[in-house]
Amino acid sequence: MKRLALVIGAMLLVLGTALAVLLKPQAQRSSALDEKMSVSAGDYKLSGPYTHDNLTIFLIHGTDKLTGKTPLTLQEAMAQKKVIVHETKNVNQLAIENVSAEEVYVQAGDIVKGGQQDRVLAFDLIVPPRSGRMPIASFCVEQGRWSRRGQETVEAFSVSTSQLNSKDLKMAAKRDASQHAVWDKVAENRAKVSRNVSVPAGVAATPVASSTTSLQLMVEENPVKEKVGGYRNGLASVIEGKLDVIGYVFAINGKVNSADVYTSSALFRKLWAKLLEASAVEAIAELDKSKTFEPASVEAAKASLADAESGKASEKEVTKRVKLVTRETAKNLLFETCDAQRNGVWIHRNYLTK
Repeated sequence: MKRLALVIGAMLLVLGTALAVLLKPQAQRSSALDEKMSVSAGDYKLSGPYTHDNLTIFLIHGTDKLTGKTPLTLQEAMAQKKVIVHETKNVNQLAIENVSAEEVYVQAGDIVKGGQQDRVLAFDLIVPPRSGRMPIASFCVEQGRWSRRGQETVEAFSVSTSQLNSKDLKMAAKRDASQHAVWDKVAENRAKVSRNVSVPAGVAATPVASSTTSLQLMVEENPVKEKVGGYRNGLASVIEGKLDVIGYVFAINGKVNSADVYTSSALFRKLWAKLLEASAVEAIAELDKSKTFEPASVEAAKASLADAESGKASEKEVTKRVKLVTRETAKNLLFETCDAQRNGVWIHRNYLTK
């Protein structure tokens, strides 16, 4: 009996050691996941301010937590003919198809040009390789046209070079999910921009009369491009040599406006030019040379982000892989995109002030 007890004891010791070895990696993974999920505004390091005219930017620095190859952006994938955004003749739903062997990241607010009407895509989406056609919610960002424009095809969209360029437009699409609100805010944005540059509100960069309401074509107007160029020359280079930048906060006329943060510095850098253009167009729309302002402070930027994160969360399943978490307070909104394939870790946060 004594010998049997010794044998059983030895077996239990071996089993316990084996379980400890097996469970340790799982504990490490859980700890790492908790660390990723707990990142908040209080953990961000901000640098700046960097200011050009009425646009002020703070860079957000952090640890790159996205492992593996960086996804293609929608702009890259469409330019390389690796993604097709199909016209469905349904204003509020298109179909996207990844025909490549790479993942593609779509960001809510991406504008696709062409089809029956220019559209904006409503949700962040990760499109897997060889995806087949996937539905994606959309809103029209021009009114009146429902036909071919110039040499563009109506069966699909040609490019995605621009983002929604006002926080009111983003809220109309992302929070309110209202087509009429999107149209109203497009018209308002066009009128504001035309007030500050020499482009009549009804003029488009094409002779097609039915496209005079297009948000995308307004951005392509030479006077607007030249004005945006000034902001780009003043601010685009602020990320150079800063490899830990994962996002930015921007303020217009001294007031914090919005922020975008990513778990990948490489993904942010791919999107930087598109994001900066949208911020510049919004700054142009809100420019008032008769007023002066003090640049927003780092403390104000952090406080805005922290307040947004304190809001009560609601969840929406965009796809089996992608979940959207929305938080809202009296002053701020936060849209957080989470990836189930990466253990639910967030990959993009969009903060908006009200």
